[in-house]
Order: sequence, then structure tokens, then C-alpha cells
Amino acid sequence: MTDICIASNKQTSQKQLKVFIYCDYQNAKLNLEQAKLLLVFAKSKGRLIGKNIYYNSQCKNQAAGKNNLDSVGYTCFDVPCPLKNSADNQLIADCLEDIHSNISPDIVILISGDGDFVKLVHNLQKLGKQVIIFAQVGNVKQKLKELADKFYFIDKLSELVENNTQFKTTSLDAKINYNEAIECLTKAITTTLSQGKRTEFCYIDKLMRQHCVNYQGFSSIHTPDGKKFKSFGQFVDAAVRDAKVQRQGQELFLIELDKLAA
Repeated sequence: MTDICIASNKQTSQKQLKVFIYCDYQNAKLNLEQAKLLLVFAKSKGRLIGKNIYYNSQCKNQAAGKNNLDSVGYTCFDVPCPLKNSADNQLIADCLEDIHSNISPDIVILISGDGDFVKLVHNLQKLGKQVIIFAQVGNVKQKLKELADKFYFIDKLSELVENNTQFKTTSLDAKINYNEAIECLTKAITTTLSQGKRTEFCYIDKLMRQHCVNYQGFSSIHTPDGKKFKSFGQFVDAAVRDAKVQRQGQELFLIELDKLAA
């Protein structure tokens, strides 16, 4: 299978989202076919700017398996160290460096079910990045699965790619007006409170992305004067000023009706 059928529908006039793949090969060993399908999936999300695989050559099964992945264009980083989390730490360091560079991706695709990446995912989402996670069945931490903006099992890649209707490329030109964004925000807060979870910025932003088709992060919100917000926090501050929601630190709450009546 090639990515031609998916990529041909992209609007070249639009500025595409930048996508970066980071694979923890020790935790999730992609075979050659899965690696190819992952590239198709990533390109359907935007412009693929990087595809890194991290492994430890001191483990023979990792060194042998990664050789096939070189052939389809992945950049493989050997972290030959006896420490258990050495490859994980290198992946995290590289990802954070990329995020704060001039190639900063909009979407991070993480291939791992390792709970060591929970903090990384949380930090990426606080920066307004979308995180898509793939993991192997039976080898994923529940916290990581819940935190992902989107989560899939690796063995479902074939079905995902074949179902082209899921892969309409998201553009940075996607728009949602301010009032629609406020409505989406309040619904996300209501849902989170009903789940008994903390209404932190990163989780609310995640729900908004999931439940509102046109919301693709704070930069997709357009105010009546045509300006864009520079951060999710700036959008929240505007909602607070307009008495749409309340804020306590990094948590959000709905305006109580009795207070408004008073």
C-alpha cells in the first residue's frame, strides 16, 4: 500500500500541520509492514518532518529488528547503555529539543505504551501539541492511554489506513469562531466534572479537540476582530474576562448561575 491515495486529497495551498514520529523500539517493536503503514498514517495527518526510532544495540533482538526500518526511511538512534531507561531518556530529550526548535511539530506520534512517557505527553499538551499514541496490546499503561489525544493499538494500523475517511488532513487554516470555542470549552468542563476528573488545561484542550471537529488547538480560534490567541491560557483568560468560566490556577470551572443572578 502507498500513501498516494491519501496524500492526493491534500490541499497544497493550505499550510499543513507538522508531524513527527518518535518510536520506543524496546517497548513497541514495529515490523516492516507496520512501519510502512505508520508512515502512511502520519502523512495523512500533515507534513511528516521526522521519524525517529530509539533502540539499544546491546539487546540483540533490537539491533537486528531495526535494520529493516532503516530501509524505509526511519532514522535509528542507538543508545548502547546497560541502564534500563536509556533509550527512553534519549527519546524524551530529543523530543523536547525538537519542540523548542524552529521545526517544532504540531502533532507528535509516540510509539510506546511505557508509563515513563506520561510526563512528556502532559508537557507536550500544555504546549498545545496533539499527541497520538500507538502501543502493543497488553503492553500499555492505562494513564498513558487516557492522556493521549488519540490512542490506537499497533495491530490496528492496517484497518486505520484502509479507512481513508478518517484521514482528512487537518490544516492550520482550520477555523472555529470564539463563541463556538466557548461553547466547546464549557461542554468539555461539564464532561470532565461529570467524570470526577481535574479540569486542567491540558485535559480540557484534549476533550475540545476530540469533541469539536473544527477546534485544532488555540491557534484555530478566531475572534471577531480576526486575531488569534497565542496560547490556550490566553483563550481561557478571555473566557474568564467575559464571565464564561472561572479559573483557579490551572483548573477551570463553570460560572454558577446563582452568582450571575445576584
